[in-house]
Parts: sequence; structure tokens; C-alpha cells
Amino acid sequence: MTQMTALDTLVPGPLSLAGHRLGTPQQAGALTMVPISGPAHPGFTPPRTGLKLSRVTGYGRVELSNAADSGVAIVPLHIGYIQDRAQNHALCRSAFLAPGQSLLFDDACCVQESQGGYLAGADQWFFVLPLELRARALELRGVHGYSKLWDDISGLNARYGLARRGHLEQILSRKRPVLTQFRSRLEPQPGQVGALFLISGAFAGLEITPGPGYFAEMWTALVCFAYGVAAWHAEPAPPAAAAPFGGPAGGVAGLRGALERDRAARLAEIGDRLAAVPAGPADLREEDRYLGLRLSTVTAPHLAGQIVTDGDRTVYASLFAR
Repeated sequence: MTQMTALDTLVPGPLSLAGHRLGTPQQAGALTMVPISGPAHPGFTPPRTGLKLSRVTGYGRVELSNAADSGVAIVPLHIGYIQDRAQNHALCRSAFLAPGQSLLFDDACCVQESQGGYLAGADQWFFVLPLELRARALELRGVHGYSKLWDDISGLNARYGLARRGHLEQILSRKRPVLTQFRSRLEPQPGQVGALFLISGAFAGLEITPGPGYFAEMWTALVCFAYGVAAWHAEPAPPAAAAPFGGPAGGVAGLRGALERDRAARLAEIGDRLAAVPAGPADLREEDRYLGLRLSTVTAPHLAGQIVTDGDRTVYASLFAR
């Protein structure tokens, strides 16, 4: 199975990943990250340096701004913010922000039950909702009600052996030292614009960004929180002690050949696993436009998420297993 075919088995027909290629898989415990290289699209504001939390005008009402003088901002799907002594929030959808524009998301969700106080504009870290909450959050886009995700957060906490309450920081903040290990155990590659994530060998998510700079600023939020939470929960038992390695015949050349064969075998296995993902008709619903850009929601039997296209080119995609 070719690299393009492996990706194309996942995405609906209107989504073109032409020019994108899979790199060498990396694995840390239950989490596998396959780097994706591809064309860079200039003129987009990175989410960390250009996209700012302006204010919270009320629970479930978050205003973001594009602080850049040039470049449109694509708000990352399911981005969220955490601050001490304030009600933490996450967004249910993506959006476009023109240079200097502010936008009020009145369908945001609170992710910290019974905590008072409003988030303030600051240079704070951000997260992306854990995989287990993303399908539900996407369903709730456009629905007003700041407590709408609390039951789902409570259920997630209970499954992880934590107190049953709508406090996502029980995982994101208190387990942060464990989750951030994925950031150091997996390494983004030069020119990387996206990643394919698998958990325990099964498809978990596909992330494509406009360019390497944008992806670099999304790296921690994706690997530690969007996919690291489920991977941490699925972490396998420590492996038994490995047998002594005598090395392949042929010295360095033999070792290089063994590494190439192992890489090819791992990519082939990933391709087979992707091909086994249930396929079916996909619903593509346009949500917003900015100049020639289109933001659409994708819903299919095996995945959901949102994409940004420019003509037939994919500029941004955040698709996750359902």
C-alpha cells in the first residue's frame, strides 16, 4: 500500500491530500505518531503567537482575536484555555479570523464545573480537548449552554478512576507531568505539517496544518492532550527485559538495511490497519467562508472533524476517530 493510499482510505472524497506523505513512525507506549510532510501554505497566523484569548464575556462566551497584522487565523478545532481561579473553557468548533479581527464564540463550553471567575487575556498555554470528548463537543457546536459538556467530562473522569465531576483539569493539570512525557518521547520532524495518530495500533486522528510553523505551535496541545490522554489510559504494562542484541550481519550496512526493512514493515502495517477502518458515506457540511477558503464539518462512520480547503487543496484538517 502506498503512502497516499494509506491516507486516502481515511478521508472522504472531497478532501484531497495530494502532495502529503507519511514519514517514519514513532512510538511511545500506546501512542504512535506518523509525521506528515507536505506543501506549506503561506499567509496563515500561527495559533500560539498570533491567536489571542481576548476576554470571556460570560460563561460559555469566549472572545478570540487575531493579533497579527497580516495572515488569516484558522482557530484550531476544540482549542481550550486553563487559568488558575477562573472557569476554564474550550471551543466546540473552528473559525476564521481576519487580521486584527475579534470573534465571540457564544457556544463555547465550560470544562470546570462549579468554578467561578472569568478567564483573562494573557499569554497562557492552550490545550485541545481529549479524543474521548471531541465527537460530542463537535455535535454541540452552535448549542448554547456552558455546562453542556460536564456530564461527558464526569464520565471520562470516572472511567479513569478520578472523581466523577465535570472538572477536566483533573486530567489536564493534575496529570500534566505524565502527559507531557509524550512531548519528549516523540519528536516532530523538520518540515512536518501534520501527523497521523494511532492508539494501541488503531486510528485515533489525522491532523494537517498550513505549514511547519503552525504545526510546531500545535504540537504540545495535540500530542499531550488531544491524543496523549487516551494513550496514557491505554499505556501497556512495562515490557520484559530485552534479550542482548548481537547486531545484524554486515556491520553498519547491515544495520542500515535492517532499519529500512523495519521502517517499511511498520508503514505497511499502518497502511493495513487504516485500510481496515470501516468506510462509508461522508457528510460534508460547509460552515464558513473567508475569501477562497471554506470551513466544513466532516461526519463519517469512522471519523468526524473539520477541514479547511482552498479550492481542491487541503489547508487544515482535524479529523478524529468516532
